[in-house]
Amino acid sequence: MKGWRGRILRVDLDRGSACPEPLSEELAGRFLGGRGLGVYWLYSEALGAEPLRPQNLVVLATGPLTGTVAPGAGRITAVTRSPLTGTVCDSSAGGAFGVRLKHCGYDALIVRGRAPVPVYLEITPQEVRLEEAGDLWGLEVPAAVARIRARAGALSSVVAIGPAGERLVPYACASVDGRRHFGRGGLGAVMGSKNLKAVVVSGRGRIELADEENFLAVRYEAEKLLAANPVTAQALPEFGTAVLVHLVNQARSFPVRNFQDGYFETAEALSGENFRARFFRRRSACWGCGIGCGRVLAMAGQEWEGPEYESIWSLGADLGIEDPETVIRANALCNRLGLDTISTGGTLACAMELSSRGLGPEGLTFGAGDKVLQLIPRIARREAEGEELALGSRVLAARRGAPELAMQVKGMELPAYDPRGLQGQGLGFATSNRGGCHLRANMLGPEILGIPKLVDRLQAVGKAGLLIYLQHNHAALDSLVVCKFAALALSEEHFARLLRAATGLDWRAQDLQLVGERIWNLERAYNLRVGFGPRDDTLPPRLLAEPGRGRPVELSAMLQEYYRFRNWGPDGSPAPAKIRQLGLEGLLAP
Repeated sequence: MKGWRGRILRVDLDRGSACPEPLSEELAGRFLGGRGLGVYWLYSEALGAEPLRPQNLVVLATGPLTGTVAPGAGRITAVTRSPLTGTVCDSSAGGAFGVRLKHCGYDALIVRGRAPVPVYLEITPQEVRLEEAGDLWGLEVPAAVARIRARAGALSSVVAIGPAGERLVPYACASVDGRRHFGRGGLGAVMGSKNLKAVVVSGRGRIELADEENFLAVRYEAEKLLAANPVTAQALPEFGTAVLVHLVNQARSFPVRNFQDGYFETAEALSGENFRARFFRRRSACWGCGIGCGRVLAMAGQEWEGPEYESIWSLGADLGIEDPETVIRANALCNRLGLDTISTGGTLACAMELSSRGLGPEGLTFGAGDKVLQLIPRIARREAEGEELALGSRVLAARRGAPELAMQVKGMELPAYDPRGLQGQGLGFATSNRGGCHLRANMLGPEILGIPKLVDRLQAVGKAGLLIYLQHNHAALDSLVVCKFAALALSEEHFARLLRAATGLDWRAQDLQLVGERIWNLERAYNLRVGFGPRDDTLPPRLLAEPGRGRPVELSAMLQEYYRFRNWGPDGSPAPAKIRQLGLEGLLAP
């Protein structure tokens, strides 16, 4: 196999065993890698396993472009069943872990079981071994990563969890080298439930390509397009993802104080422009990336990892906080302790609104930055009032008698876009297989940026077809595995040409759409089998009833169109003809 390494690694923590096995070319062709292969294994080997039980899987999977010089190809995808939502869940992270894993000779790692004591897993091209991690248990992410890398060598890469994952906070994340994060869905808690503190890989090597000359020619063309695109060549390198603050706020779609408003009067303080002027030290980038959207900031005599747009919002405007220094510190706390910044901020915002209505927790008010900095470590360690906040906004609001105040879908806190100003984004949130999420199909592209074309963001008509196209596109990108920022400048045709040159197989753009649709429907089938249905394809009542700065989301009409275009029945399940068309009849047989 060219592009792929043709081998996966299975680790059983119950038995303390590791076993490589071949990756079939037929399976790789149907699901590509990353998210696709992960969902396939989760469905076929662990359907219905409770998220924090040993039977659940942790899959870390690369793609056929990982480790090549293709743009944005230094990423890896994790797949598991989420302890936050109970749905199938994947999360993607940058850094060098995927590249090192593939250089070790593996396309994917599948972990099951639970170790009797804390361990970490070390993988090299020569051997696989489990090491006791008693001395690492309790360490924050940077300290754990530093200690493991000191043992494994400077060319190693580490996925590690912090105290939040060890204590099974359902929105705990896992981090790549302490700098990039599998943020959403609670991968950190699943690793913690397995007593798995970290995985370290130390491979070096080169990925064999079928047609290297043609591959480099397509890559050259792609780099030219990235360099000519104003978003990938100017906006992201200059201001990072925080460049979106002004743009989304001006569209009155920047959620404020738990989505009570869509416009933040003092957004300038949180803008990418202000962060650059006050704190910028240098850019940072994932392995092999030419965009470099990451920020390293200088503040109070220290260097800090710059918060991304979503974190600036969730720990800033959504909490009524306008002080960027507080946001930088809160973001750093979440990263060190291993918490998803979006769910942390979403849960705190919910708690603040509950408190403002006399429903507790007491003493929390919008804008209380010092209180937020005190609470984040308590959430991670599940101490005092942090124990209740650690359960997430859905459980918190239900316990306090006001479930409608949790801004979540399927239990996952919503990201930084008010769908009352972006109707298609609202449909995307409601139908996301992993819960409230913009990365399944980000309608910000067509509804604000004009990518691939500009549409009326306040209109609901005609959004379903465009959203479905993007859902398939993103599923394929998550399986290749490549950065979605690269796709702002490159088309599916470019990725198909890269894939064709890497593998020697006859890939076309429409084939990527078909793979994406296959993955989406398999995820849907997984969720249906574990108890989700059409009733879960919805939004918080506030977004359906109150106009905000736009208009209530016209979800019912968009959903009808969405189900019809997908050829799904009234119960939300794919029709038999659709299952056959996607070649899933063997897997989805009753």
